[in-house]
Amino acid sequence: MKVLITGGAGFIGSHLCDQLIDKHEIFVIDDLSTGQIENIEHHKSRKNFHYVIDSITNKSLLRELIDKCDVIYHLAAAVGVKLIVEKPVHTIETNIYGTELIFKFAALKNKRIIIASTSEVYGKSSKVPFSEDDDLVLGPTHVARWSYACSKAIDEYLAHAYWNEKRIPVTVVRFFNTVGPRQVGHYGMVIPRFVQAALKNEDLIVYGDGDQSRCFAHVKDIVQALDNLMEIPKTYGETINLGQPEEVSINELGVNIIKMCESRSKIRHISFEEAYGRGFEDMKKRIPDISKAKRLFNFQPRYSLKDILNDTIGYYKTRTCT
Repeated sequence: MKVLITGGAGFIGSHLCDQLIDKHEIFVIDDLSTGQIENIEHHKSRKNFHYVIDSITNKSLLRELIDKCDVIYHLAAAVGVKLIVEKPVHTIETNIYGTELIFKFAALKNKRIIIASTSEVYGKSSKVPFSEDDDLVLGPTHVARWSYACSKAIDEYLAHAYWNEKRIPVTVVRFFNTVGPRQVGHYGMVIPRFVQAALKNEDLIVYGDGDQSRCFAHVKDIVQALDNLMEIPKTYGETINLGQPEEVSINELGVNIIKMCESRSKIRHISFEEAYGRGFEDMKKRIPDISKAKRLFNFQPRYSLKDILNDTIGYYKTRTCT
């Protein structure tokens, strides 16, 4: 089978390449705005691996790739809180226009699509854990932080519109803080940011009071789920949470990372305004309800938060030493 992965040089995309490379012919498109060519360097010599460095907004190229492939994993997106706040126009254009093109060309030949969404779409909802049928509670339109959630929600509406009207076999997956080796902290991702600081014995910068909690999923669990989902027809037209329900506060996360790195780092708190500018909003909890994923395809995360931290610390230790 020929598989197209948009954003295939990114964090999740490159791990998905690793997951699928021994079974399928892989085609990757990535503009490297957040991805890195080194993430797929080890596949370049494989005859069943092909990549192009370009944007999914290149219509003629995208259509050619979609025509060539049997199935599509659409992972390309503007991601990371810092990037979203700093470049809201780029966020909206990339996430909506790019997805629109994917569906437009895939619909011509009824191609199977899995599209990545995010737990951000739940917004400020206080109902936890978050279930796929819950209402979405977004903040005001003048707050840039919500542009990402809004753009991904529109992507989801597009997906369901194409399923309902044209029967394009599409599944939407909502990721909850996927983490592991290769993830970078440049755009606000907290675990790689903390790990890199701890290994350098620098302060771990916590935004707000640090009592806000999150759940983190190992990228290995997520790409295995994406692999399994592709050929399950009962997931067509569905939106599915993918995450690990184990909850941890950001303060506790920082303490654990300092201990595991045997670091002399301290935790230092700064305000959200200092980190992201005026008007930034955050939410206290974000916990996935994964019962639907369990019911539809027996999804069960294998890796704990400790496993995630061990693997991420090991990855950055190796990079620090080389």
